[in-house]
Amino acid sequence: MTVLAAVDLGASSGRVVAGLVGNDGVDLHEVHRFPNQPARDPGGTLRWDIGSLYADVCTGLRKVVDRFGHPATIGIDSWAVDYALLDVDGTLLADPVHYRDERNRDAQSELLSRVTGAELFARTGIAQQPFNTLGRLDADRRRGLLDRAARVVLIPDLIGYWLTGRLGTELTNASTTQLLDVRTATWDTELAAHVGVDLELFAPLRRAGEPLGRVRDSSTLFDTDHPPRVVTVASHDTASAVAAVPATDAPLAFVATGTWSLVGLELDEPVITADARTTGFTNELGVEDRIRFLRNVNGFWLIQQYLHELREQDPTLTHEQLLAAAADEPADAAVFDVDSPLFAAPGPMSQRVREACRSRGSVPPQSPPAMTRCILSSMATGIADALADGSRLSGVRPDEVHLVGGGARSALFCQLVADTVGLPLTAGPVEATAWGNVLVQAQALGLHGPGLPALRAVVRRHAEPTRYLPRERVAAT
Repeated sequence: MTVLAAVDLGASSGRVVAGLVGNDGVDLHEVHRFPNQPARDPGGTLRWDIGSLYADVCTGLRKVVDRFGHPATIGIDSWAVDYALLDVDGTLLADPVHYRDERNRDAQSELLSRVTGAELFARTGIAQQPFNTLGRLDADRRRGLLDRAARVVLIPDLIGYWLTGRLGTELTNASTTQLLDVRTATWDTELAAHVGVDLELFAPLRRAGEPLGRVRDSSTLFDTDHPPRVVTVASHDTASAVAAVPATDAPLAFVATGTWSLVGLELDEPVITADARTTGFTNELGVEDRIRFLRNVNGFWLIQQYLHELREQDPTLTHEQLLAAAADEPADAAVFDVDSPLFAAPGPMSQRVREACRSRGSVPPQSPPAMTRCILSSMATGIADALADGSRLSGVRPDEVHLVGGGARSALFCQLVADTVGLPLTAGPVEATAWGNVLVQAQALGLHGPGLPALRAVVRRHAEPTRYLPRERVAAT
């Protein structure tokens, strides 16, 4: 049996998972889960507590050793677009700024005053969002921060650097920065020069499956003369999750759920049209340079924020209890636009949801179960709208939908999505990101056959997805 360790950092929580690969197959075991809680610095900037995250990563790796022995390799994935700045000595200049920090909108406005959104999309295939890396780097340049920086490092690459002392820039995550030419999977040097971002600040691009290096100073983590190697995986968590969708045939329609719902189609070529741009679609790279043509739809972050609000009155209330109570609510829940700017900032959700419902002429929910059902129904509507738009824009007509990630735990949510989309839905695995992370490592070690179809075949054999058939179709409005 070979032990592999997957580090998966999400925007709300992180975990370390042990993957046990043997002749009988692959088993995943979560050994450590921890919160990811940003905080505002004295100047009011929302930042990630990256030091605490790294400490929890190390705690999780020690737990892998304690329970299963030394891992052969480690893979790291995380959310996209955020980055750290390092000085010439490799020291962190400051905790990374959170993608939800309010100043990001000003950064994008300034960028668009010098290069149009149409040109950016035509070059990179990336949707224009307030949190895009390029605009924020441009703002850092104008503030003089890049003058102090020797390196720009994306979040999973930073964790890999702290473990190994070696730097790389993984391709699937790099594709989200709005600095990559999505057609060639290389940096867009002309765009970077026009904006004034020095691409030499990034370490060389790496593909999933390439080794990064052995863990250094391993005595605090691994009591061995042969510490594990860090293997570059598809470090954008959505890329790892979509790689582990247990599909057999193209076209693949997917919904990767978590803080966000990433909704789209896996394609061979990007869709770079004016209509794709104006409808908010993006073209991100996946494993084997597959295109994830998708739209971001606000996800379970809405439920998480609402739960925080409710816990001020009942600290014992759980996510599971909230969803269970919503299942008893009537099916004709009000719906609202989950991607309205109303919901961009952290904080209490109930008043904002009621305001959004009233703006559409709907009766707003009053009780917590009704509010939860309203949010879930609205999320399902946003997913259905995104899939319909993606199909129209790409000309691809899927026969079913695959839903992976945390949302696959909720039978209510999965049924709502199947009903609203009007297609059969296969839900699972919940731990799709960890599956993708572990199996890329396994393929790098030669423990499984190469290629994305072989990876997905392993998931089909060992995961247990659930199938939902659409009932009377719910109109996506």
